[in-house]
Parts: sequence; C-alpha cells; structure tokens
Amino acid sequence: MKIVSFVLRILLIILVAGVCVGDYAGAKHDSPVRVKVLTYNIYHGEDANGGSNLDAVAGIINLLKPDLVAFQEVDNKTRRAKGLDLTAELSQRTGMKGIFGKAMDYDGGGYGEAVLSRYPILETKNNPLPHTAKAEPRAALEVRIELSGGVKMAFVGTHLDHQRDQSNRMMQAKRIMELYENYDLPIVLAGDLNATPGSDPINLLLGQWSYAAQDNPKPTYPSTRPARKIDYIMYKPKDRWKVVEVRVIDEKIASDHCPVLAVLELMPD
Repeated sequence: MKIVSFVLRILLIILVAGVCVGDYAGAKHDSPVRVKVLTYNIYHGEDANGGSNLDAVAGIINLLKPDLVAFQEVDNKTRRAKGLDLTAELSQRTGMKGIFGKAMDYDGGGYGEAVLSRYPILETKNNPLPHTAKAEPRAALEVRIELSGGVKMAFVGTHLDHQRDQSNRMMQAKRIMELYENYDLPIVLAGDLNATPGSDPINLLLGQWSYAAQDNPKPTYPSTRPARKIDYIMYKPKDRWKVVEVRVIDEKIASDHCPVLAVLELMPD
C-alpha cells in the first residue's frame, strides 16, 4: 500500500506541474510582446568624413539594443566598400543575425537593404519594387520572425525612390500595399521612404498602415540639421500594435540620416 500511495503522490505532482507549465505557456501567449525596432540609412558604409562608418553604426546598435534593424543603402562586396559584405560586418559586430536583400547590381557587387534580428528568422523573401527605366531598382526585404513565446511576426525593410518626381515612389508604395494587403501575420515596415508626412506616397500607405509618432513626427534628415521626416517605422494591423516610445537619435557623423528607434508592443490576438 505504501508503494501505491507513493506512486499516486508522484503522479499527482507530475499532473499539477504539467497544469502549471501549461498555464504559464498560455499566459505568455496572452500577454503583449515588446519589440524594439530601429531603421537606419547607413549611406553605403561611409561616414561624413569619407571613412568607414561600420564601427560607429555597430556602436549605435550595441548601445540602443534593438531587436530588429532595417538598414538602407547597404553595399555587398562592391569596390566602393572595398569588397566588404556590410551586412556580415555589422552582424559580426553586433551579434545579431543578418540578411542582405539586393536591389541592384552595383560596382562589382550588390546594393540594397539589410535586416538584423536578435530573434530566430524563419523565412526571408526579397520583393523587387517597380520603377521606371532610368530609376534605381528598389526592393522590400521581408523576414518572418519568431518572438518570445513562439509569437510570429513579419518585418520588412525598404527604401523608396529618391527622385523629385514622386511617380516611382507612388508605384512602389502601391506595390507594398498589394504585397501586404491580406498578410497573415502582424507586420512592421521600416525604412527610408523619401517622402514627408502629408505627401501622396505616405497618404497612400496610411490607407493600410500606421506609423510611430504619427501625431508628432520629428525630422530625420539631414542628420547635421534635421529638417524633414523621411524615415519611418510603420505597422499593421493597427489594433495589434501599441507604440510605447519613439526616438530620433541625434547622430551627426555616422550617416546623413538619423537613426529612428521605436519600442512597440504586439498585443494578443
């Protein structure tokens, strides 16, 4: 009888422990998940003095400790960048996983976007964006991420056309709308959109997206004396995201753009 009683007690302990673990796991899924996002146009790895900005950019990342980073103007093994893979260099300096998305061939290598992530990357896709024949090709680099507690989201880094004529930006904004109109995950879009609040491309995107600090946008360019907001962190669906904090980082040397940081919370479905 003592043996039977002992076995029953062990089984009861295991059962109770299993219930507690299950409840804890469920609680993780029922709670907001905080995500710190940074977007930064790094000017093909060159600082204001014509030298490499890799250490400076990595220093900013290591200081701010974002979970996800979208870089624009990223060289990959070009002669201009002395054959360096800038994504790999920044990944090594920050300890984050790095993905490069080529928008076009350039100077013996590639040029485009990059994403860094502290979380596991489940899937990547590099989406070309439309452009006219004489314009630079652009892309939207998409990654699927698994956050803590197994929560999944998507993160997209992009860089829209820079020309004064906004026809390319409008085409590219429309394509982004098409790509993510019926997307199956909560999603954050970050990058240099080369468009100011109230412009046609931003108004178009606002039909589907919201952006951090939308009620009080701060200028992000040029970094020496910011006068225009052209760098954004957007998200959708609106009811799944809460903006906790937004900061435009005062950094004048590492690039001609200021980095933009947003702390977001992904709310339970």
